[in-house]
Amino acid sequence: MSRFIHPFWHHGARLAAELGVNCVLPLLIYDQLAPTLGDVRALMASSVPPMLWAIIEFVRRRRLDAVSVMVLGGIALSLLAMIGSGSARFLQLRENLVTALIGMVFLGSVLVRRPLIYYLARAGIERSAPDQAAVFEALRHQPHFHRAMTVMTLTWGVGLLLSTAAACVLVFSVSIHEYLIVQPFIGYGTMGLLVLWTLGYRRYLQKRADWAAVLESAQEP
Repeated sequence: MSRFIHPFWHHGARLAAELGVNCVLPLLIYDQLAPTLGDVRALMASSVPPMLWAIIEFVRRRRLDAVSVMVLGGIALSLLAMIGSGSARFLQLRENLVTALIGMVFLGSVLVRRPLIYYLARAGIERSAPDQAAVFEALRHQPHFHRAMTVMTLTWGVGLLLSTAAACVLVFSVSIHEYLIVQPFIGYGTMGLLVLWTLGYRRYLQKRADWAAVLESAQEP
């Protein structure tokens, strides 16, 4: 029984730690510091734990791939959001630029016919199943495969931009305290829905006869 409980406990503890650092701590720091430091400085202080978490995760993984580059880009953009003057609302909007720019990168990769999902998936396969990397690479120029990567990339790009739009509307609709409570639900909810959609879309493709033929052709010597 323990061998089944341990993975669940490990992932559950990790998720709890991530939510604590990225959701709970920023809210607590803001509530404690806002009365004395003001909204802008309190918001800057509240963004420190999530950035430190991202940096620690990158150092722990010690890999420089497409995912790592996106994480580092997000950290850099978050730091840039803290530079300069402006109101607390303007600071919140600048922080949301991180998600918006990543969404635009997804859409831009489609325009240049280099769907980003392909490169992210390939990076994951090279880490977890290097023996399958060659098979995955062989699919690159298959029309059905390229179309699927394009659809996935478009969906992620549009989803991230919609998440940004919802967060920006929230900035002007609720207080900062309420924003720090609700915004994580939008962010994590968007990511969860995109992941679930991706898994469902992949299963749908695997059941199609033409997709099965594409996979078989890639495995042929």
